[in-house]
Order: sequence, then C-alpha cells, then structure tokens
Amino acid sequence: MIETLEQDAERVADDLSAADVLASIRQRKAAEDRAAADQLILAARWADLHPPESIHHAATFTIPGCEHEEPIAGEGTPRVAEFCIAELGAVLGISTTSAKKLIGHALELRHRLPRLWAQVQAGVVPAWRARSVAETTIHSSPALTVEAAAHVDAQVAAVAGRIGPAQLDRLVADTIKRYDLGQADPAADPEDGYLHVDPRHATVHGEDVHFAGTMRFEAELDIADALDLDHALAHGAATLKALGSEASLDSRRSAALGDLARTQTALDLTLLMGGRVAGEEPPPGGRVAGEERAGASRPDLPSAREVVIHAHFDASLDGARTVFGPTGRMEEGQRLILLDQVKDWCGDSRTKVTIKPVIDLTAELSAPGYDIPDRIREQVILRDRTCVFPHCTRPARKADVDHIIEYDHTAEAEGRPQLGPTTSSNLAALCRTHHRLKTHSAWTYRMLEPGVFEWTSPHGHHFRRDRYGTTPIDPDPPDRS
Repeated sequence: MIETLEQDAERVADDLSAADVLASIRQRKAAEDRAAADQLILAARWADLHPPESIHHAATFTIPGCEHEEPIAGEGTPRVAEFCIAELGAVLGISTTSAKKLIGHALELRHRLPRLWAQVQAGVVPAWRARSVAETTIHSSPALTVEAAAHVDAQVAAVAGRIGPAQLDRLVADTIKRYDLGQADPAADPEDGYLHVDPRHATVHGEDVHFAGTMRFEAELDIADALDLDHALAHGAATLKALGSEASLDSRRSAALGDLARTQTALDLTLLMGGRVAGEEPPPGGRVAGEERAGASRPDLPSAREVVIHAHFDASLDGARTVFGPTGRMEEGQRLILLDQVKDWCGDSRTKVTIKPVIDLTAELSAPGYDIPDRIREQVILRDRTCVFPHCTRPARKADVDHIIEYDHTAEAEGRPQLGPTTSSNLAALCRTHHRLKTHSAWTYRMLEPGVFEWTSPHGHHFRRDRYGTTPIDPDPPDRS
C-alpha cells in the first residue's frame, strides 16, 4: 500500500500536465467534500444508535463558570448517550470534545437546519461552512427555538451558505428579536430593548504558540472599554520608551498589556522610579517617599506575578555548577519554552521561583492503602503529562489519578491479596470525563511500560497512548463475525 502511494505521488509529480493537475486536484477536493458530508451522516447515525438511558446520561457541553450544562445540539434534536462519543472520536483520531461537536453539528443540521443539510448532501454547500452555522445556532444566547432555527435555516440556505460570521451573528440577533426570545434591560439596547447576540469576548489562543515564545490574544470589547484600553496601551508604550526601551511600538504595546495584567508590577515600577522617568533627576535628598518601601530588597512584599508555571529542563553537572539545556517544556499547554525566557521572567518584579528535586519517572513507588501520597501523585503527573485517554490533551496536573486495576477496599479485611495496589505501575492520570468513562463504560486499559498505555474500546478497537500521542494499533476494523 505504501509503495502504491509513493508511485502515485511520483506519477502526480512527473506525468501530469498543468491542466491535468488542476483537474485532478478539483476531483480530490470534491471527494474531500463528499467524505465530509458522509461523516455528518455517519455521525448522526452513531447518535441514533446510542440514545441515553436517561437525561442524566446524555452528552452535554460544560459551560465554564456556570453550574448548568448545554446539550450538544439545540431544542428538537435527539439526546445522545454520554459515553458513546469517546469511541467515535478515538476511531476518527480526534478528541472527545471534537467528536462531541461533530455529532452535535450533524444533529443540528439534520433536525433543525434541514435545508442546509440537504444542500450539504447535494454538494452545494461544503460541510465546514454548514458546521459553522450549526455551531452558532446551537450556542446562541438565548437559545433558538425550532421555529427560530428554521428561520435562520431558510435565510442561510437562500444564499447557499455563503454568509460570513458577522452576517450570521446579525441574522441570529434579528431572529431573536423577530421571535421575541428574550428581553434585556432596555439600557443595554436602548433602540428596542431586545436581547441581542453579545459578541464580546477575550480569548487566549493557547494552541497557537509562536516559535519566539509568544501567544495570540484576541478580544471583542465594548466601544468605551476598547477606547480606554487603547489609551492605556498607548500610555504604557510611551512609558516604556521613556524608561529606555528600544522595542517597536507594537512590542511595547504588547508589553504594556502584560503590565496591565500584572497591575502590581506596574505599580512597583512607578514606586521604584519615585514617579520619575529615565533621565529625570531625583529630587533633593535622594529617594522620594515610598521609593525605599518599594525596593526589591523588601522580601516581606508579595510577589507581583501571580501566574504559576511548571517548566522542565534537562540539566547536567559541570563540576560544582548545574548547566541547564537551552530549551525545555512547559506543562501548561505542553509547549516548548526557552531558558532565556524563564530567566527574563524570574528577573522581573520579585517573581517567586521554586525548584523541586528531580523525580525518577521510572521508579516503582508504592503506598499502603487507597490514598495517593503527594510524591507518587507528582511522579504520575510528570510521567503522563496529560490525561492518558486516546487523543486527550487535558493537563495531568488538573486530572484525577486513577487506579488502573480497581482498588479492592475489602481485600485486607477478608484476607485476600490486593489486586489494585497504590503503586506507580497501577496509576495513571485521567481527566474527570475519561475517569468517569473508564469507571462506568466498557473501555479498558493497561500499562505496557511506564507512561505507555494500551486502550481497548467497547467495539474492540485498540489504541496505544504515550507521551508522543495516540496510535491506532489496529487501523482495520475488528472482525465482528
């Protein structure tokens, strides 16, 4: 099979004319669109095969900061069993959350946006465009009724799905007003008093990390807030320049935004300078009132930075000196980190630094009883890095530590050997979602070696999970005969 693919690649590279290349790539794009449409059909069928036993076992989306949960699709769509989604995601090579979105979009389109669904299946609208519409109608606030969703469907289908995000938001807002789905404080919308789609957000794109060690932050603000922020950044950038910074204006504005996030840092800087800028002569008598109080020599003052990171670097001994490697790994987001960055952070405004001793990740640690001591928990966190379920990337430091073989709480009292001891080889990091799935469904797993796991799904698919990711062990479907 590999040789055939390589031969096809050579044929594409060597034998096709320019016209042939255009025709072939067009055909492949059409096949890709058809496959994406088929995936939606199959995802909806998977949902049909797995209804929940009760409303408490239905798949939902957890809303950060809220006690309630949202169903995976809107009003009028069938519920889906909570634990069936993980297997579909594992087979597709995507996370459980991504699989949940796929199924939710399929149900939303089939049941609440049928015109758009038909256009997808007819090849008129690509699946990705229809899914973006479904994502909006599912999570509209307030929720769209079946009738309101049908109105959105009719409007979007009329333009064959060719609608941008801003137009779609406006359409949903108008639909909320048309169907009188909710009213807000008239002061929030003095023109008509109707609740509208609130586009405000502040989003850190944690997976989009530049090689230079930067991360993208995106926000949609109230006009007054945006103007105030712009003024604050302009002032902060000018202050940094006056203090001697030779960075570009954009870089100084970015740094000023970081200083706003660390209000105490900016305050410390002002106090340290006694309200002066670089090049300004100190007042008669030397320090101004408050300058000494803000000095870095006062260990009783709290650290300005409140951000906690966990960075890991390889190190070696050069005589009596410890030498760290130039690059390391930051647990938060599993990102590459530069030693020079850490040095800069540590040198800024009384940052607190804690260095922990090296832990042997291959050592077999054990403890009596069910409770997991901190030293073993830390070893598991460092060894596994993330939840060890296939394709899950939730950090191990925020996960549960699971007994792979269940701990027998009555073994000692009844004189039986403990089959699920609290030892390194019987513990793994699982996020709460996949911990519950392992406990209450037919998924099973075992540790092959420290940090390497083999999972078996309810339908007999096998996956190898290690610190480098997930690999399907049996890419062909298991024989169900």
